[in-house]
Amino acid sequence: MAVSDCVPVTAGRRVYLRVGITLAVLIAGGGILAVHRATLDSGTDQLAAADGEWLLLACCATIATWACAAVAQQGAVIERLPRGRLVAAQFAACAANHILPAGAGASLVNVRFLTRCGLSTRRSATALAVKAAVGGIVRCALGVTLLVAAPGSVPLSARVPHGLVLVLVPLAVAALVLAVVVSGRLRRAVGRGVADVREVHRSGGRACALWGGSVAFALLHASVVVAVVHALGLELPTSHVVMAYLVASGAAALLPTPGGLGSLDAALALALTAAGAPGQTAVSAVIGYRLLTSWLPMAPGLLVLGLLARRSVL
Repeated sequence: MAVSDCVPVTAGRRVYLRVGITLAVLIAGGGILAVHRATLDSGTDQLAAADGEWLLLACCATIATWACAAVAQQGAVIERLPRGRLVAAQFAACAANHILPAGAGASLVNVRFLTRCGLSTRRSATALAVKAAVGGIVRCALGVTLLVAAPGSVPLSARVPHGLVLVLVPLAVAALVLAVVVSGRLRRAVGRGVADVREVHRSGGRACALWGGSVAFALLHASVVVAVVHALGLELPTSHVVMAYLVASGAAALLPTPGGLGSLDAALALALTAAGAPGQTAVSAVIGYRLLTSWLPMAPGLLVLGLLARRSVL
């Protein structure tokens, strides 16, 4: 009885903690916006005068991200999923992701969709975990590849010895392995995940869909930022902009805000500024990226979400 009483209390504390962190980040973000309101207004004016052709290209890249997310999700499961509904679910998940903190909205939509397609709740959650893990690995691999291919893509790379990176990365991996070994619950969860990953990779098509969709998803989001930067007439090397997005998205993942609201915005603005963009232009680029990937699709995404729920797809 004591254990059963403690579980709801612990779960409730976690919810309150996440909500508290989310509110703190949003309040801090609102304070920063209030302090830099003049820069924000100037950035909005710059975006209004941006090149329409580049913005159209950014729109096309944004639309393609939902298809790539659907491809990656299909690759994470063995069963064949209905294509049209899968893409619609990813579009709806994108909208839901900007309502609940730390990607909980997208996770709930996708879990509901997979269970409606016949998967168990455990296998649905594992499929999402596999997709998320592959997405994280892909972003890290893209960042390392870009750093090796174009060392100048990170303006601060000259101040950070490469030997330090080669030491810190193995230490981080070793700490993760140690945590898995020590925690029995985490070890069992990882074991189930590894079994599902092996099952998925027995099919070459599924593996290609999982990894290829994840790579395309990350590159397309980076392409949106690149297109917006070019629309603003900012002559920054593409490698610098792509690295700025990869670093910002990785940093934003550490804060559980809805859709990275506030955390991704600040990190991306700082990364673009470090890459050589003026402060006002960096703010304009962030506004353009948010407008295309979050704010404009929000209303239609919620409508699709309601339609899918009404048709019992979710």
